[in-house]
Amino acid sequence: MYADKKRIDKEFNFGDLVYLKIQPYKQYSLENTYFHKLSTRYYGRYKVIERIGKVAYKLDLPANTRIHNVFHVSLLKKHHGDHEVSEQLPRLNEDGDLIIRPVAILDRRVKKKNNKAITEVLVWWEQTNPKDAT
Repeated sequence: MYADKKRIDKEFNFGDLVYLKIQPYKQYSLENTYFHKLSTRYYGRYKVIERIGKVAYKLDLPANTRIHNVFHVSLLKKHHGDHEVSEQLPRLNEDGDLIIRPVAILDRRVKKKNNKAITEVLVWWEQTNPKDAT
C-alpha cells in the first residue's frame, strides 16, 4: 500500500515528445559546477518511436549519440508547450567515455600547499559556457 501511494502511471503514444532524464548515467566529469543538484537533469525533446512492453519506450535520438535508445518510463517526462529544456546529450566514444576537450586556458595561479608551489589553471571546456570553467 505504501509503495504504491506515490506511484504515477505514465503512458506515451507514438510521436509524443518527451524529455529524457539521464542522471543515472551522467558522469560528474561533464559537470562544470560544484553544485550537482543544480545541474541539468532532463535533455532534449525526443520523439517516441515505439512502445516496447508496458514500461519501455524507444526514442528517436540523434545519430551521434552513443547510448541505447530504449528507456524505462520513469526516465521520461512529457513535453508541454513550446519551451525546450536543455542542450544536447553528451558525446561518448566507443568505450562509453565522455569526449570533452579543453578550448582555452582562461587564467592561472600559483598556490602554496604543503610548502610546495602548485600551479592551478582555469580551463574552458568544449560545449560549455566560459563562465562555467573549472
